[in-house]
Amino acid sequence: MRKIGKAACIGSGVIGGGWVARFLLAGIDVKVFDPNPESQRIIEEILANAEIAYAALTSAPRPKRGKLTFTSRIDDAVRDADWIQESVPERLDVKRPVLEEINAAAKPDALIGSSTSGLLPTDLQRGMKHPERMFVAHPYNPVYLLPLVEIVGGDQTSAKTVEEAIDKLSSIGMKGVHIAKEIEAFVGDRLLEAIWREALWLIKDDICTVEVLDDVIRYSFGLRWAQMGLFQTYRIAGGEAGMRHFLAQFGPSLTWPWSKLTNNVDLNDTLIEKIAHQSDDQAKGMSIRELERLRDENLVGILQTLKCSNAGKGWGAGKLLKDFEKTLWDNSCDDKATSDSNLPLRLVETKVNPTWVDYNGHMTEHRYLQVFGDTTDALLRLVGVDLAYVDAGQSYYTVETHIRHLGEAKLGTAIHSTCQVLAADQKRLHVFHRIFLTDTGEEIATAEQMLLHVDSKIGKAVPAPPAILAKIDNILANHRKLPLPDAMGRSVGQPKSS
Repeated sequence: MRKIGKAACIGSGVIGGGWVARFLLAGIDVKVFDPNPESQRIIEEILANAEIAYAALTSAPRPKRGKLTFTSRIDDAVRDADWIQESVPERLDVKRPVLEEINAAAKPDALIGSSTSGLLPTDLQRGMKHPERMFVAHPYNPVYLLPLVEIVGGDQTSAKTVEEAIDKLSSIGMKGVHIAKEIEAFVGDRLLEAIWREALWLIKDDICTVEVLDDVIRYSFGLRWAQMGLFQTYRIAGGEAGMRHFLAQFGPSLTWPWSKLTNNVDLNDTLIEKIAHQSDDQAKGMSIRELERLRDENLVGILQTLKCSNAGKGWGAGKLLKDFEKTLWDNSCDDKATSDSNLPLRLVETKVNPTWVDYNGHMTEHRYLQVFGDTTDALLRLVGVDLAYVDAGQSYYTVETHIRHLGEAKLGTAIHSTCQVLAADQKRLHVFHRIFLTDTGEEIATAEQMLLHVDSKIGKAVPAPPAILAKIDNILANHRKLPLPDAMGRSVGQPKSS
């Protein structure tokens, strides 16, 4: 997997700002050019929402956020970038001069993507000195959460560029799909245009309101599309006979006069006001930023659900998230965990995000258990019990946990956890975890756990392999030098030692 070293974003509206957030949260330094005086404010607001969403999306160790730099010149922004994303207004007479300026200042091997949702890459790359490296990279809003990017090459785009772009997108948790032929609006927007056109007629003809129409989508086929798309959904609708039966049964309806797709609705002032008024009613006073946060929360929930589906293997965008999290875990260099082997292992660094708190703004009880569970998982990965090991049929199961709550963590608080290995044999692993407030070092919770090594196929405890035991013994040899925790072996309600 090839990675993006540095990125440049030219244009920082809704889409450009989403690209900035996606790159930064993947640990990539980003330089931004946008003459809009509100550019910095817009990006900071988008980034704030993205940070909230990512904190809820994954507990995998995200890299340190990239450095954000605003520049006053395009050439300063793109000079050192490996990936340059142009997201200026959707007009050929605006985009082409910008792309030519980018092309003149960029490194010869830099990738240049355009966020256009309809302009042809052949028209955009005309006159460029290095047209082979320019392509359309059409994302979906919000870019920092929705992973799809349509990659469309022009007449002069090289196959190598398309391949490299798709490969590099996977390193930031995105899925690039190659659209084989360039057509206006590509694939996604053509589908959306068809629905949009029909929706406008339904509103104009007073068949329903905008809220009812949205409800029809979000409570029915929208949920199916979110995880299975169109054709696979219809394959299931065909029953045991599959797609052939579906086409035979429902194909004739294509000739029925249901749709007005071939007729353009007159978007006059009356219809515009009608739609806008209904949309205002639907929003119920929520601001755009509030709606964006609600959207992000819903998307995170869907992605997390899809990540756990298909017997834990993940499905669709959830499988992509699961694979990206594995990359994050594999790429995490846990220097603090290994810098001093004579200290408890520092394994988890996180912040208390909005989904973790109760009505008092404090971290809820089950989130403490989650952090302790993440700490155990981090220890197991350290000794070789990773996802591949688990998939092969063996793992350590937690059979007993005792948690003490000593302090409080509030919304936005940075916390970290440590692990001390107390004892181990061929089947058992005895550990003691602590959670600290990172800024003050205050200990706010502890957990003592006993784990058993289990063969999941037979459901019984079995000895761990020698290679795993050797790594555990190496840690244990160092941790035996540490004093035993005062709370070790405590029962519930037992008074603290004086």
